[in-house]
Amino acid sequence: MKTTAFFDINLTLVHRNTATMWLRFLRRRGEIGVVKALRAMTWIAQYKLSVLDMEAVTARASADIRGSSEAEMIEKCLEFTMREVVPHVAPRGRERLAFHREKGHVVAILSSSTPYVTEPLARYLGIDHVLCTRLEIAAGRFAGTHVKPACYGRGKVHWAERFAREHEVDLDKSFFYTDSYSDLPMLERVGERVVVNPDPRLARHARRAGWTVEEW
Repeated sequence: MKTTAFFDINLTLVHRNTATMWLRFLRRRGEIGVVKALRAMTWIAQYKLSVLDMEAVTARASADIRGSSEAEMIEKCLEFTMREVVPHVAPRGRERLAFHREKGHVVAILSSSTPYVTEPLARYLGIDHVLCTRLEIAAGRFAGTHVKPACYGRGKVHWAERFAREHEVDLDKSFFYTDSYSDLPMLERVGERVVVNPDPRLARHARRAGWTVEEW
């Protein structure tokens, strides 16, 4: 059985919150109005507080882009990732990836983001496996729905367990790196949890549980 090191993105592999960066990117390009921007900011605030209903939000966001071209999204997100996200990759994140590779561990991104940001980042970092929230596509266009469950909260456990079955991974010997209290179910599912740049709720829980806490 293999050992996998799963990495979250926001405030873990990357020093910034990519959702906030994406919103600013769209505003600069004039691609999102004030009303939708305010709604997105509310969702981001709820995410930071770990009170977000991700299934409902993902359903709403998926419906908003129904009929749009996936190819155009791929191109736009590649530009965003390379220009906006890559410069903020955490040096200690790179070091930890190298550490796990030296140990012969499988490395994977485990993120609530969509593949349009996670996959370009994974390619840049040399990560072969990406577990994330995926949108349904029909004839090259967004169908307005997502693959359930979203890769958030207990949804991360769902996709990690499926990955473990498919790749003969022992989750009890595997690692998970994250900053967010919303990832508590996945932190409790693995044998080796590392809390990175934690939000206040996760910091308190980690101290009580005696988990490793690191600042990247």
